[in-house]
Amino acid sequence: MKRLVKVLCIMLAVCMLPSFAFGAPKTDKEAADKVAALIDAIYVQEWTKKTDKQCAAAKAAWDKLTDAQKELVEGENADPDYFGRDTGDAKLDEARNADGIGKKELLVVSFGTSFNDSRAKDIKGIEDALQASFLDWDVRRAFTAQIIINHVQARDGEKIDNVDQALNRAVKNKVQILVIQPTHLMHGAEYDELKAAVDKYASKFAKVVIAEPLLGEVGSDASKINADKKAAAIAVTAAAVKAAGFESLDDAANAKTAFVFMGHGTSHTAKVSYSQMQAQMNALGYKNVFIGTVEGEPEETACEEIIKSVAAAGYKNVVLRPLMVVAGDHANNDMAGEDADSWLSMFNASGKFDKVDTQIEGLGRLGAIQKMYINHAGAAINSVN
Repeated sequence: MKRLVKVLCIMLAVCMLPSFAFGAPKTDKEAADKVAALIDAIYVQEWTKKTDKQCAAAKAAWDKLTDAQKELVEGENADPDYFGRDTGDAKLDEARNADGIGKKELLVVSFGTSFNDSRAKDIKGIEDALQASFLDWDVRRAFTAQIIINHVQARDGEKIDNVDQALNRAVKNKVQILVIQPTHLMHGAEYDELKAAVDKYASKFAKVVIAEPLLGEVGSDASKINADKKAAAIAVTAAAVKAAGFESLDDAANAKTAFVFMGHGTSHTAKVSYSQMQAQMNALGYKNVFIGTVEGEPEETACEEIIKSVAAAGYKNVVLRPLMVVAGDHANNDMAGEDADSWLSMFNASGKFDKVDTQIEGLGRLGAIQKMYINHAGAAINSVN
């Protein structure tokens, strides 16, 4: 009797399993769900020994779907855009993870992006500028976002090192002097995590130093500005004005046009950097320039608050542009996306403006910004020399 009950329980459990557990999915939805599960499995921030195979399996399963089945892919993080969205040619990028280098390495560490065009223009743009400026150093790359690394690897076959992999690679290549240039905007959470990771490897190199992020030291309060913030403010504003077709910022102001630069925002104490950037814009006399953040931290940088400020100042036309090194997901979706909660949609829905435009360009492609990273890397190199 007990044996019969056990057999019945097993049969019941088998009946409850999805049909694709026994082989090929029997419906379009099951096929799509299988791919969604594989995507969700690699949408993680931790690399494991299974990651490479999981990335390959997800892409192989996606490629087997029909166009109709691809539209049904939906998971916790999975959607048809994961593999299906065209973000440009990945072949224009370079993973910069080759071995056989010299004793001096310049490791460029970025958060990363899965948008191919932006990765090539913004991140690779900075790396190329650094390599051209420091010919006797080997420039290599690392991303801190494993989720992005997995996405690029699964979709495009481009394998980018995470920070631990890049540092291990430097050790194996017998690098003696390691200079790390983060492309982060500020001394925030990402910078702190990078420093903690590097500290674990410091004893394996003769010399190792981390260069300054783009905006330099944070400062004690919102009024504290510096040469880096001034240079960044001038560079992004000049690029925005030119792209908008104005001769000058004053001409834009006379045409009732305001520029809103959207940063990421952070709960880290470094969030004061955004307030400092607004203070810097004010100090430069850029009365029609406003600094906002996706996260709304600091609070006055939230989209709703920026809409109020721009409208109160009397501007009727708005140009939205990212205050981010890379024009990736935040720029394309949070800023310029079609969803109701994008900044473009919210500015339009407010009914306060005649025209709202977007410029999807990261800071990394601007020559003046690249020069700032060159200066920071140069200072770090001089310190080890």
